[in-house]
Amino acid sequence: MADGEQALAVWRAAPDRSQVPRAVLATAVRYTLEELAARAPGRSVEVRVPPHGAVQCVEGPRHTRGTPTNVVETDGAGWLGLATGELTWEEARAGGAVRASGSRSDLTSYLPLLP
Repeated sequence: MADGEQALAVWRAAPDRSQVPRAVLATAVRYTLEELAARAPGRSVEVRVPPHGAVQCVEGPRHTRGTPTNVVETDGAGWLGLATGELTWEEARAGGAVRASGSRSDLTSYLPLLP
């Protein structure tokens, strides 16, 4: 957890986030994905942040095979923006920073994770 918090702090403080080392970005993304899974336990929604990580979360019908019904996908910067509150769910959807499908894929009630 300390590594994840530190990586997130580095990402937040960076004047040019495109210059944040990939390993730091990946650690921050994994940390926040783990935080989401802890706060919204379940297996009905799959949140993907390729190539850094993915989690299943949110209570509801469990997904077991094939393509999940409820999927959220974004890049590392988009995910961290959502997780920290720098980007709202509505802004991310409208701007194409996040792609979401399925009736349970709206993560508004779980975000931001770490304002």
